[in-house]
Amino acid sequence: MFRYHAPIVMLLALLQPGTGDAGQYIEGPVMAEVVRVIDGDTVLVEAMPWPDHRINTYVRLRGIDTPELKSSCPAFREAARKAQDQLKSLMSDQQQVELTEISGDKYFGRVVATLVLADGRRPAELLLEQGLAEPYKGNAKTRHDCPSG
Repeated sequence: MFRYHAPIVMLLALLQPGTGDAGQYIEGPVMAEVVRVIDGDTVLVEAMPWPDHRINTYVRLRGIDTPELKSSCPAFREAARKAQDQLKSLMSDQQQVELTEISGDKYFGRVVATLVLADGRRPAELLLEQGLAEPYKGNAKTRHDCPSG
């Protein structure tokens, strides 16, 4: 009976904060429904890793960083709103998305994953192409001074 619990425990361990590293991930795909866009690089999803099982988790889009909505700089807050609005637009008609390359994240109980839309597009890549995000590989964020003006 307990042998069936091992795969579940391993998946849940990967979904816990701080447990994943660059070499540990679930290849996927895991189907998910987007519950809400949090900001330009994070969404709340209801993931469906097994039949009849659903897990709500925050997903940081792999490979990008967008400005923070709570920045003290008005220009950064505006850039953050633009990124968030674009991500909301991309998610607006999606019934389901796929999560791949899923790993743990060091902050706030999120996972990091590549999110793929039904038509194969990847929002992270689209945000990069539109200049609404910067590449991010888990290193320290690039510090930018607030533009005056």
